[in-house]
Amino acid sequence: MHETTVLLIEVGALLLVLSLLGRLALRVGISPIPLYLLAGLAVGHGGFLPFDASESFFEVGSQIGVILLLAMLGLEYSAEELLSSLKRARVAGLMDGLLNAVPGAAFALIMGWGWLAAVALGGVTWVSSSGVIAKVLRDLGRLGNRETPVVLSVLVIEDLAMAFYLPILSALVIGAGLLQGATTVVIAVSVVVVILYLALRHGRLLSRAFTSHHAEPLLLGVLGLTMLVAGLAEQVNVSAAVGAFLVGIALSGQVAHNAAAVLSPLRDLFATVFFVFFGISTDPASIVPVLIPALVLAVLTMGTKTATGYLAAKKAGIAVPGRWRAGLVLTPRGEFSIVIAGLAVSAGLEPQIAPLAAAYVLITIISGPLLARIPDATWFKDTVKRRRLASEAKVEAQARS
Repeated sequence: MHETTVLLIEVGALLLVLSLLGRLALRVGISPIPLYLLAGLAVGHGGFLPFDASESFFEVGSQIGVILLLAMLGLEYSAEELLSSLKRARVAGLMDGLLNAVPGAAFALIMGWGWLAAVALGGVTWVSSSGVIAKVLRDLGRLGNRETPVVLSVLVIEDLAMAFYLPILSALVIGAGLLQGATTVVIAVSVVVVILYLALRHGRLLSRAFTSHHAEPLLLGVLGLTMLVAGLAEQVNVSAAVGAFLVGIALSGQVAHNAAAVLSPLRDLFATVFFVFFGISTDPASIVPVLIPALVLAVLTMGTKTATGYLAAKKAGIAVPGRWRAGLVLTPRGEFSIVIAGLAVSAGLEPQIAPLAAAYVLITIISGPLLARIPDATWFKDTVKRRRLASEAKVEAQARS
C-alpha cells in the first residue's frame, strides 16, 4: 500500500483505540495518561504491533501538543499574575533545583559515570514536565485552585532555568570553548527577556491584533503566533514551551477567553498525541535492565519534588490539602528529561543514561497523575481533618494550662 494510506490506517486505528481507553479511564476514575503511554509502547519500537509509517506524524504532533498545553495554561493567567508569582517563588525555584538536581547528580557519581554525566542526570531529575502537569491540572479541574499559581511559578522558573542550563550543558558535553558557551547563554537569555518584556508591557496591543468575534481567523492567528514564537525560541536554545506560555500570558480579555474555547479541541488531540509518542519512542526492552535503579531514583526524587511543592505552597499561605496537591502534581518528569539524556548520550557520555532516563520518566509519568489524585480521596481528607482537630485541641490544652 501507499505510505500515506498506511499512515491514515495506523493513525485512524490508534485514535479509535485511544478513544476507548479514554472512556475506560473516565469510567474507572483514573487519569488516561498512563493508558495513552501504554498504547504508545504497544505500537512503538519493540512493541507488539509496530506503527512505522505514522511515527513522524506523532513526533510532530507531540511537539505541537506541548506547545498548545502551555499556551492554554498561559491564557488562564494575566501578565501581572505571572510577574507577582515569579517574585514570590524565587526561593521555591532555588529550593527546587537543590532538592531535585542533587539526587540525580549524586546517583551518577555513585554509579561511577563521572562529573559530566552527573551534570546531565541532575538536569533529568530536576525539571518537571510542564505538558503532563498542565493536562493533569485541567483533568482534575484545579486551574482555579489557590495552589495552582504556585505550581505554575515553579514550572516557569524551571523552564526559564533551562535557558541557562541547556546551552551550558551543550557546551560542556561537546567540549566547546568558554566564549562559545557564554555567547549561546547570552543569546538565549536575551530572547527570554525580550519575550517577557513584550508579554508584560505590550500584551494588550497584541490582543488588539486579533478579532475575538470570528472563530476561524482567531484560531489561525493565535495558533500561528504561538507556533512561530515557540519555534523562534527553540532556535536559540530556549524552551518552545516557554515561548508558547508567554504568548498565552500576553493575550488578554475577550480574545484570550475566545482563543481558549477554539483551541481546546486541538489541545486535547495533540496532547494525547504527545503522550502516545513518548511511548512509541521508548523501547520496552531497553527499560528492563535499568528498571530497578530507575525506580529507586524515581521514588527518591518524587519525594523531593513533593517536598518542593509542599514547602512552596506553605510559604504562599496555602492550607495543608493545597500543599499536598501542589507537591504531588509536580512529580512527573517528561520532555526536558528526555532531551537532556539524548544530548548526553549523543556526546558520548554514559550510554545507560538514555534507557535510565526513559524508564525514570515513564515511572513518574504513570505514577504522577495517580498520586495527584490522592489529596481528593475521602480517606486523605479525613486524615488531614483529624490531624488538624488534634493539633487545635493540643494548642487549646496548652493555652488552658
